[in-house]
Amino acid sequence: MKLLRVGAIGQERPAALDAQGRLVDLSDLVAEIDGAFLSGDGVEAVRSALEGGQLPLVTDPAPRIGAPIARPGKVVCIGLNYSDHAAETGAQPPAEPILFLKAPNTVVGPDDQVLLPRRSVKTDWEVELAVVLGRTARYLDTDEAALACVAGYAISNDLSEREFQLERGGQWDKGKSCETFNPLGPWLVTADEVPDPQQLGLRLSVNGTRRQNGNTRTMIFGVAGVIRYVSQFMVLEPGDVINTGTPAGVALGQPEPKPYLRRGDVIELEIDGLGAQRQTVQEAA
Repeated sequence: MKLLRVGAIGQERPAALDAQGRLVDLSDLVAEIDGAFLSGDGVEAVRSALEGGQLPLVTDPAPRIGAPIARPGKVVCIGLNYSDHAAETGAQPPAEPILFLKAPNTVVGPDDQVLLPRRSVKTDWEVELAVVLGRTARYLDTDEAALACVAGYAISNDLSEREFQLERGGQWDKGKSCETFNPLGPWLVTADEVPDPQQLGLRLSVNGTRRQNGNTRTMIFGVAGVIRYVSQFMVLEPGDVINTGTPAGVALGQPEPKPYLRRGDVIELEIDGLGAQRQTVQEAA
């Protein structure tokens, strides 16, 4: 099942794609696609309604697509989780997952503008598989228990300002939490439609030039292991998002002059089965 939210910023309403790929309105069925919805009976109610074929179509001719989940409680990120990405940045593959957080208000729609922060000179892209939690995860013991907590998967662009991240005191969050730095979506694809999250191709282009072309099978720490690991250090709650890392091809890993993002650049991302994103880069006011 593919869940999404459509409408103007701050006025999004829940929607889904039916079996014919048509956009249907869920507003009369559920209030919001959020942690409460994902952890309750809402998902099955929507599934039943879709099978019944009685849901109204979204009538907007070209609605804006928002992030597929209302603002998450937290966005947990995994750094250097692909060996080729670690190598291109000159880092050793980590012995344990590297954790950092992004501010939840970085999450925007998949096709919304990306804003270059003021005084930014090194804004970078990162295509990533995002995991959305549907159950509470706390001190999990097995990979099976970890995967049972997954509501679904989405595309994430884990944008980074590398100077803020690496040259301004060593705190990654400063380069990760700038506004618009986490386009998410277009869909939340429920876990039953992604039988193996470790077999997904990820691709990203800038201005039509392919920059990243990887596969989740080359993760150092897989989805299940990441969820289990994170649950040892913090409680993950329904609606939380985990960005699971990016493959090689980021601007930071390119030879000089590194092709960091500039105003007018167009970023396009896709992950097998999860749809596509497209953002235009603008400068923050």
